[in-house]
Amino acid sequence: MAIRKILTEPDPFLRQKSHEVYGVDDETRKLMDDMLDTMYAAPGIGLAAIQVGIPKRIIVIDTSKEEEKKPLYFVNPKIIIKSKNNATYEEGCLSVPGQFAEIERPDKCHINYLDYNGNSQELKAVGLLATCIQHEIDHLEGILFIDYLSKLKKNFIVKKLSKQKKILERIVV
Repeated sequence: MAIRKILTEPDPFLRQKSHEVYGVDDETRKLMDDMLDTMYAAPGIGLAAIQVGIPKRIIVIDTSKEEEKKPLYFVNPKIIIKSKNNATYEEGCLSVPGQFAEIERPDKCHINYLDYNGNSQELKAVGLLATCIQHEIDHLEGILFIDYLSKLKKNFIVKKLSKQKKILERIVV
């Protein structure tokens, strides 16, 4: 298993729509294992394949406590039903480092997907898990949590990240 580089905003690759996966094979499972290692190392609670430069409809999530890891793997996740009631969570993103904002999303969602072994599954998620699933599925559509903010706040964050990126790129070893 390997830790992969996480792309950060304003990388245009993050704005791509991800492609459907046709069957879960050893290569897909290796990618999911790498994504999970990358997410834990970052550290984060969710990661979409597009964030590591792979435009496939794959996400990994673990909202459990660190000592009791319970990873979830989702291939081709699709939201079937969203609650009409909303909840607000302070969201962050591994592709938008150091930035957080309160985002309102449906407090429940019902999804279908393929699991780690390629079996068809359904899940009714609530609370933080529902928020995390929706956040990661947004990545598959080329949407970042900052897209829910006002244009002014979003532009401020993108400019700040662009400056940080330029400073990191100038470092000579």
